[in-house]
Amino acid sequence: MSKINRRKFLTASSSALGAVVLAACGGVGATDTAPGASTAASTAATGASTAATGASTAATGASPSAASVAAQSSAPSAAAVNTAGRTRVVFWSSWGGKNAEGVQKLVDDFNASQPDIVVENQFQGSYEETAQKLTAALAARQIPVLSTMSEVTWNRFYLNQTIQPLDEYFTKANFDPNDYVEPLIKEGTRQGKIWWVPFARSTPIFYYNRDLFQKAGLEDRGPKTWDELREWGPELMKAGGPDTKVFAYTTAKGYNAWHFHGNVWQWGGAYSDKELNALIDEPNAVAAGEWVRRFVHEDKMGYMAEDQSVDFTNGVCATTSQSTGSLGGIATTAKFQVGTAFLPEYEQFGCPTGGAGLAILASAPEEEKQAAVEFLKFLALPENVVFWSKHSGYMPATNSARDAQEMQAYFQQNPNYRVAVEQLPKTQAQDTARLIIPNGDQTIGTGLERILVNNEPADKVFADVASQLERDAQEVKDQLKEVPLS
Repeated sequence: MSKINRRKFLTASSSALGAVVLAACGGVGATDTAPGASTAASTAATGASTAATGASTAATGASPSAASVAAQSSAPSAAAVNTAGRTRVVFWSSWGGKNAEGVQKLVDDFNASQPDIVVENQFQGSYEETAQKLTAALAARQIPVLSTMSEVTWNRFYLNQTIQPLDEYFTKANFDPNDYVEPLIKEGTRQGKIWWVPFARSTPIFYYNRDLFQKAGLEDRGPKTWDELREWGPELMKAGGPDTKVFAYTTAKGYNAWHFHGNVWQWGGAYSDKELNALIDEPNAVAAGEWVRRFVHEDKMGYMAEDQSVDFTNGVCATTSQSTGSLGGIATTAKFQVGTAFLPEYEQFGCPTGGAGLAILASAPEEEKQAAVEFLKFLALPENVVFWSKHSGYMPATNSARDAQEMQAYFQQNPNYRVAVEQLPKTQAQDTARLIIPNGDQTIGTGLERILVNNEPADKVFADVASQLERDAQEVKDQLKEVPLS
């Protein structure tokens, strides 16, 4: 297969990633982002300075120096470690706040577990910022060995063949990837090979304020359908008291195309088909958009939040949808009892997978790639997956960790954390419009803002969105002829 030239890749990547869609629920502090994990305030300067560093260096195949990034990182400091004679693996990560502490502990534990490899954890900001910097680093030929990539951004690098298929490396390392939960590892598999392994995988789940539900005289459970939430809305809004404005539900501004994906499926629609043909303007998807528009602007029971995690934990809204990866922060910050549940249904159930995995850069030195696989193997050990899941709220990515006695006991004691694992078999990978089409996430998200903020009718908005998606899909359709997704 012929590789796509660098200019074409950079143009496509810049177009797709240029307008950073930061998660609206900031991660450095009270809660961690969903799906990403940093706030605009903590990462904007990092993005500019690190991208410039990568673009100004032209050492072929070289990894960024620790000094070039360490001063910009908001991640916890690494434990002192002797690096002499050890293979260095530069790892670009995307988690701030509480989750950054967990990632750094895993890195420190790995470095202390053996004498041959040292991993350097370099925080790069949100998922989108990490992808932007990686694009610049590839142009400058100064790359990390291992990088965080979200469920959206990794496809860009796969299409340009800049990430490494891992099967042969797993064999050499005596690492069996079959322990990964099947739906999650399948999403990182293309052409029968594994390119992207699950690490911080999530789904949206439904969060509710158990105290407000009790005051409203409602059952201690999430609504089974969106219409049931609509029925409960007036009582939930009254439960805040005469002097407190409480909304029944808030949806997200950040990653709104991810959160709304489940709604589209619940109404029997789709963003697109596998051939990148836009379907968001068809009747079922439009009906989903109209339902939420009426709920916000006519029923006045909901709104689009700048930061739904903060609003929820502050009691501004009785319910919300948020990532499993935010559960740890929300549970810690809320001053009330938090409940979680499956997403409500409409005509059927619908919920997308999300979050991030890890990929190795194809042009990294061979010795460093092999060393990075050893780190992946370490991260997949049951005790490490259990630690990361308990610490963060992300789903356990391996079967052995999910079934481990410690994990099961934790689920028993903390049933909120079990919800995402039980919901996972009902989820599905996202439509190609958001995963593959340049600017797809931004195009859909901007359309949703027009509906939920500006009160524009869904049929008109989604017609515009579909036209833009079709235009932007043309370039990728040409790429897919050379690099298939299946």
